[in-house]
Amino acid sequence: MAAANPFQKILTALEKPDGGEFGKYYSLPALNDPRIEKLPFSIKILLESAIRNCDEFQVKSNDVEKIIDWENTSPKQVEIPFKPARVLLQDFTGVPAVVDLACMRDAMNNLKGDSNKINPLVPVDLVIDHSVQVDVARSENAVQANMEFEFQRNKERFGFLKWGSDAFHNMLVVPPGSGIVHQVNLEYLGRVVFNTDGLLYPDSVVGTDSHTTMIDGLGVAGWGVGGIEAEATMLGQPMSMVLPGVVGFKLLGKLRDGVTATDLVLTVTQMLRKHGVVGKFVEFYGEGMRELSLADRATIANMSPEYGATMGFFPVDHVTLQYLKLTGRSDDKVALIESYLRANKMFVDYNEPQIERVYSSYLELNLNDVEPCISGPKRPHDRVTLKEMKGDWHACLDNRVGFKGFAVPEESQSKVVEFNFHGTPAQLRHGDVVIAAITSCTNTSNPSVMLGAALVAKKACELGLEVKPWIKTSLAPGSGVVTKYLQKSGLQKYLNQLGFHIVGYGCTTCIGNSGDIDDAVAAAITENDLVAAAVLSGNRNFEGRVHPLTRANYLASPPLVVAYALAGTVDIDFEKEPIGVGKDGKKIFFRDIWPSNEEVATVVQSNVLPHMFMATYEAITKGNPMWNQLSVPSGTLYAWDPKSTYIHEPPYFKDMTMSPPGAHGVKNAYCLLNFGDSITTDHISPAGSIHKDSPAAKYLLERGVDRRDFNSYGSRRGNDEIMARGTFANIRLVNKFLKGEVGPKTIHIPTGEKLSVFDAAMRYKSEGHDTIILAGAEYGSGSSRDWAAKGPMLLGVKAVISKSFERIHRSNLVGMGIIPLCFKTGEDADSLGLTGEERYTINLPSTVSEIRPGQDVTVVTDNGKSFVCTLRFDTEVELAYFDHGGILQYVIRNLIKS
Repeated sequence: MAAANPFQKILTALEKPDGGEFGKYYSLPALNDPRIEKLPFSIKILLESAIRNCDEFQVKSNDVEKIIDWENTSPKQVEIPFKPARVLLQDFTGVPAVVDLACMRDAMNNLKGDSNKINPLVPVDLVIDHSVQVDVARSENAVQANMEFEFQRNKERFGFLKWGSDAFHNMLVVPPGSGIVHQVNLEYLGRVVFNTDGLLYPDSVVGTDSHTTMIDGLGVAGWGVGGIEAEATMLGQPMSMVLPGVVGFKLLGKLRDGVTATDLVLTVTQMLRKHGVVGKFVEFYGEGMRELSLADRATIANMSPEYGATMGFFPVDHVTLQYLKLTGRSDDKVALIESYLRANKMFVDYNEPQIERVYSSYLELNLNDVEPCISGPKRPHDRVTLKEMKGDWHACLDNRVGFKGFAVPEESQSKVVEFNFHGTPAQLRHGDVVIAAITSCTNTSNPSVMLGAALVAKKACELGLEVKPWIKTSLAPGSGVVTKYLQKSGLQKYLNQLGFHIVGYGCTTCIGNSGDIDDAVAAAITENDLVAAAVLSGNRNFEGRVHPLTRANYLASPPLVVAYALAGTVDIDFEKEPIGVGKDGKKIFFRDIWPSNEEVATVVQSNVLPHMFMATYEAITKGNPMWNQLSVPSGTLYAWDPKSTYIHEPPYFKDMTMSPPGAHGVKNAYCLLNFGDSITTDHISPAGSIHKDSPAAKYLLERGVDRRDFNSYGSRRGNDEIMARGTFANIRLVNKFLKGEVGPKTIHIPTGEKLSVFDAAMRYKSEGHDTIILAGAEYGSGSSRDWAAKGPMLLGVKAVISKSFERIHRSNLVGMGIIPLCFKTGEDADSLGLTGEERYTINLPSTVSEIRPGQDVTVVTDNGKSFVCTLRFDTEVELAYFDHGGILQYVIRNLIKS
């Protein structure tokens, strides 16, 4: 049982300069341990949490020692518990989290427990952001029109979240239309240092979106976890994690003129992917930090999932404090933050001699070496410098189908397609841009690139350049602050003139909410098999994510999004070819519209002001008329509506008893899907629009839902029936069973029939057969989506055997009771001669006490083959989850016992 904290003796008062005290804190210097001084700052945050939460039960003194001895223990993959200060949700993941909490209350009630124990025990910030579908673009009324559409579509879902904000304690719900969760977190929610009843401690956060890491730019340790893990954290369970290695990334110099933060982050992403940082922290340091604004740091931190790290951390320094003041945090709050972090040796002062910290490995980048670039056409880390872009594009057309190839026959590469656009003759070619979107928290929180884009627009308009009317242009700021500084600067009108009207405040094109492109454009693309392009200031460009008809998708800075929209194609050399023709018939080049860093800095300094942040966030909790008018039921238990196609009670706790089901193997399972490398959560989980011929569409039509009201999968994450049908429904899914055919189908092995993945899974379940999945490397990379684990579980998948897993996805599989296995190094399905048509038996001991994390497990097939895999239950706690049938079942049983 829990005991008194053995570290009470280092609880110290933090004195105010003018007398009195800020509060008390657990002082790391008071431990007088020389090992602590050289620890990376990010590890110190884990250490402070372990000390503060030490009760010799959930967190033990031995765990504290493991962290202090990080230099020696981290290479050994030791397990530690971590209790974050808070949890961050957005509505796409917030809805299923609140659904699960409501279900857990029902389960507690059914098991005669106290259902009111199901309440968040740590602060939960839920921002309703992922709900802006770009239905209306290139219009002055786009914001209001899209918001009205969203409330029409999502009234039931929004109402459910509003019920949750009343039914559950310790939960702040930020209404829709406020902004993107990560930008709101950066500008408003991030505490940096908590003061809870006089106890001071560092802010730390886990969020249900992988880009939670953006807050690391503010010196707050934060990263993405599955919704499943987040729910357990909310309920007071410590996160079990492997003590990570830390890559020290030294920055030198400063960015050259004309180079943006986006160019920097794409360069850093490529470097870190090459270095290999999966499961590690990256901590930035060095003299170059002086030259890096907080917004630039947040841009780099945001893309941690794309370079594979758990987080990209920037310790708090003077730049952080300046940003806190800029964004409206009070002087008293900033004084407390600085005093606490200095006292606990967690503040960096570049005016003082720097202690040489120990890191697991080291990287170095001179900011002066960064070049303008974009990334694509299918992966965030496939960086291409602007000067090489035209050649790279033509190589992609030539190359065989793959991450850098479309296999377009040479004789078809210069094809020109004539079509009629609302009475105007128009043309499309391979590489022509049909979507240009300034979107995504990665960039819209950064004033320098947003105002840089506006300056590009101003210069272009003054020279007489225009964007072709069939290109779907949009601007989706991450918060209302962006609108305020664009308007004050007088530059929004130029963006409007080019079609970059504000469409809403939230995730749009980057998450797949592009909306439809014009029917005439769509027909020209599909009927002529054109490789159309999208250019967006996002962080993900996996195939099929942005829009089903844009096979080439490039990540670029907001100013470059405007430039490519003006050019109308990615098949251009900006150094040598004109971007267009001006009003006087003169050729206009890229250099004619590109602003200098000095121009951008001047506009930023005079137009981005503290009162804008304060005004925006003073109003944020008041909601808006549409939100405030939503009527919701009262009561702590939710009244499920069986007819609802948005909110449905899932079967996770059906027939649950107080006795755990125990460990189990897999016997004579069929292979549902046979994959190669880099299957992302975009391939696995339901995302984007619901295809008219999909099992989910059939389900909705059978229940009287008109096709125009299908909405997106994300908006229906609260309905397990739809999400199960949308699992593996990605139109770009590559399944080896289909012999080169692409799409959401598979082969039912016993009959040889080609079926939708859902129909095949249901056939196996009805026949009483378990299923497994075979996969290559990096299985589950991409956004941290709990439905990428919940969906396969509902389809009956019992195990996934891959070459390697993405960190969060592996954890989510464990949380849903699915067994993760890895082939031994150098082996995979092909090298072992596995076709996937075999039946698979995975032998595990019948009790968890006989299983060790990471042990070898033998897999046997029905044709006599056998091979050894590594069991990827990585910690003892994960084995306990497996014993209980999943993490939520584990939590419920433990709460009833408590």
